[in-house]
Amino acid sequence: MVNKKIEERRITAKDVARLAGVSQPTVSRVFSSDKKVAPETCEKVLAAVLELGYKPNAIARSLTSQRTDIIGIVTQLSKGFFLPTLDMISRKLQKAGKQVLLFNVEPDQVLDDVIFRVLQYQVDGLIITAATLSSKMADVCARQGTKVLLFNRYILGTQVNAVSSDNVEGGRMVANCLLDTGHKRLAFLGGGEMVTTTVDRLKGFGDRIRERGIEDFIIDYAGEYFYDAGRSVGKRLLERPDRPDAIFCAGDVLALGVMDAARHDLGLRVPEDVSVVGYDDVAVASWPPYDLTTVRQPFDEMVDTGIEMLLRSIENRDSEPELKLFQGKLIKRSTVKNL
Repeated sequence: MVNKKIEERRITAKDVARLAGVSQPTVSRVFSSDKKVAPETCEKVLAAVLELGYKPNAIARSLTSQRTDIIGIVTQLSKGFFLPTLDMISRKLQKAGKQVLLFNVEPDQVLDDVIFRVLQYQVDGLIITAATLSSKMADVCARQGTKVLLFNRYILGTQVNAVSSDNVEGGRMVANCLLDTGHKRLAFLGGGEMVTTTVDRLKGFGDRIRERGIEDFIIDYAGEYFYDAGRSVGKRLLERPDRPDAIFCAGDVLALGVMDAARHDLGLRVPEDVSVVGYDDVAVASWPPYDLTTVRQPFDEMVDTGIEMLLRSIENRDSEPELKLFQGKLIKRSTVKNL
């Protein structure tokens, strides 16, 4: 039975502690998802919370601890292929006792403008998956004490953590795959011309092709990693008089668009008339209508390592930023023909 005097005033953590028979710091640890608190203790505290109708005040806690336990995620929801990874990131952060604040970047928005808005919420950390952070904004985050993790992209020479696929090596793997199967008229289709994923995949692809004796190949850009852009630019590539016999797309979504342009817009066959290789190994890539040869990124490992890096940097403010690259794997399906 709740004491009537308690009912007449605002319920506090002290009241919860007294009813549960634990210390006030223990109550705080329960609400911060501290794994060191025994399950039976958690049950007693939560039972007291329900009986008293206690409502924890996250804002008051943040004023005391100088932390909000909020991690901002800046992403581009229009790129739906990334949603499973976004779900994975959110689940792991919540399991670590962090709350997630999601910000969506529209295709025509400037990323730095969105970051300014995010920083107003005093987030402890920031995960950026949408685009590459500018050096200027990276410095702003550093001065404000907000730790940043770039996911599948990086900026050299800044105070920012990053995890990424080894995109240069991935591009080299694709080059070897196409050259080993006898292709000679090669094309590369990237997303944004200045995006690090596009730049690095093109570098690895082009370097390896030249090392193996082919100097010229076609380069084109879709501007964004969108299906419609891939289909439009793919059609343009395949209508050239010097039509390529293989196209390496810097993202699976672009590759799906290229395949549909070939088959449905131009009446070509994949891979009989043109081979197509993607990058990422999104779920749709393995579906029977596409069965796309691609480079698989180890997203599980990248998420685990990235979150560990970010949380470690939040705990240790003086830690040096890290860049970790992960090896991709060539997944051979049915979109590359042996010539």
